[in-house]
Amino acid sequence: MERDIRRQAGATMTGDERIDQAGLGYERSVFGGDHSLLNDADRALDAVEADLALARGRILHARYLVARRAAEARDGGARAVDGADSEAREIALFERAALLYRGLGDGRGEAEALFWMGCFHQVVRGDDAEAVPLLQRSRELAGDPLILSYALRHLGFAEHRAGRPDQAREHLEASTRLRREIGFLPGVAANLVGLAHIAAAESLTPIAAGGGTADDDGRARALAMLDEAADLAARTDSQAILRQVDDARREVDARREVDARREVDARREVDGREVDARPENEVDARPEP
Repeated sequence: MERDIRRQAGATMTGDERIDQAGLGYERSVFGGDHSLLNDADRALDAVEADLALARGRILHARYLVARRAAEARDGGARAVDGADSEAREIALFERAALLYRGLGDGRGEAEALFWMGCFHQVVRGDDAEAVPLLQRSRELAGDPLILSYALRHLGFAEHRAGRPDQAREHLEASTRLRREIGFLPGVAANLVGLAHIAAAESLTPIAAGGGTADDDGRARALAMLDEAADLAARTDSQAILRQVDDARREVDARREVDARREVDARREVDGREVDARPENEVDARPEP
């Protein structure tokens, strides 16, 4: 699905065609004495190298995610990376791609490379301070709705981790609208899982001075979004997203139990304060059994 969307907005020549173009430049220069195509050959090869660096960096990122999921399943939540060497290679590839795209004046390519640099710092390093400026610059340059949807999604994650759920929701909703418009349904499903987490986190209204209850509306919204995410993931054979939906549903159920216990405890605390606040003679005037 993402590949098809990229193809619609991608380069007019394939990597092989650009390499052929460079070969033609060489032959005309060496055999024909026409050196006019050498600069074009350099640019064509820079574009191929940039595309290759970006693609190889994404493969390394996918391997990191596989290793992390395996470690989480094995160690009960521990995060793992595929080695420091792999990390260094991944970010170096994205940085190289960004540099080459910038030299080519390819704003779309640079925006995508900047996104992946930001994604690396956020996901692999857990460093939003480093990631956010890169994601913001990617958003500014993007132009392409698919890349923009990715930048907005991960800016939403940063806002959520910073304790700003309203801004997180705004970014994720904007990303989701873009993904619906271009038909990127697995991406819509992934965003709905994120939005469900935000809704579930807001499902308990603070209890103070005897007021506040568990917000069933927030929980219902979360479950409705997870239902849609599951449907979209099933229709597009997005098995990884289906696993995320299952994990999110379990988290919503667990949160409901925690919220219910907190509500009971809070009401007991409020009731206890009311008893302690009564006059002494009123407390002592209880009828004998």
